[in-house]
Amino acid sequence: MNSDALTPPDATPIAEKSLEARAGLREWMEFAHHLAALSAEPIRRYFRAGITVELKDDLSPVTIADRQAEEVMREAILRAYPDHGILGEEFGHHRPDADYQWVLDPIDGTKSYISGSFLFGTLIALVYRGRPILGVIHQPLLGDFLIGDGAHAWLNGRPVSVRPCRRVEDAVMLNTSHWNVFNHQDGAAFEALSRRVQRYHNWGDCHGYYLVAVGGADIMTDPILNMWDLMALIPIIEGAGGRITDWQGRDPIGGSGAGATGGAIHEAVIRLLNPTLQTSPVPA
Repeated sequence: MNSDALTPPDATPIAEKSLEARAGLREWMEFAHHLAALSAEPIRRYFRAGITVELKDDLSPVTIADRQAEEVMREAILRAYPDHGILGEEFGHHRPDADYQWVLDPIDGTKSYISGSFLFGTLIALVYRGRPILGVIHQPLLGDFLIGDGAHAWLNGRPVSVRPCRRVEDAVMLNTSHWNVFNHQDGAAFEALSRRVQRYHNWGDCHGYYLVAVGGADIMTDPILNMWDLMALIPIIEGAGGRITDWQGRDPIGGSGAGATGGAIHEAVIRLLNPTLQTSPVPA
């Protein structure tokens, strides 16, 4: 993982975090909703508008929509919480040593966005001492607002949860970029798993994790992630009752890629993705 280093994570469970962190969650959830609304305006304005697409140093695409969406969120955070840090995909780190860090990916799935597809979203996370305490996936075209705090998850105010799936053969499996797996993980093992499940689709980026959390799919994988891609996903998947680890079954923070499931088949999925590796999975 490209960490763009946050403070090393504090392994304390969310439920045992400081009184301040727990007491502030409702306020921060409301503020995250405000950030999502702010960022949605430029994203909707430029969607299918024939905007210029630039390539960053890593050859990933970026647009004026990405930049403006992150800018309005950063400005709002700086006004409301000047002592908090910010890590965003487009503009980097502000106050990297602060206990509280807002981690932003204004358009997760820019390739979909510039193609006119709706399979993208805005990722917003609040991280306390290296671990995310809330996460948001917002789809600005549909207005879907999915938020999790590690214990619960809600879609547009309604509680959601992963669906039961106890056999890999019954699973719907998703991934962002099929051939990219071969560049970073065991591609042959991945392809064998994709042929074993009931259905396999490349409905990727944050949309795949959204579908696992709301009970529309059972497995979502990414062979490599940045911090701004990952942090929001953890409280959402765990809050919906699922599991998320790195590709080898370890803590996803600082790990290699990510795998999210409804939980019951997680260890089986990790074994199948890593047939030659002795893993030490994160406890359920």
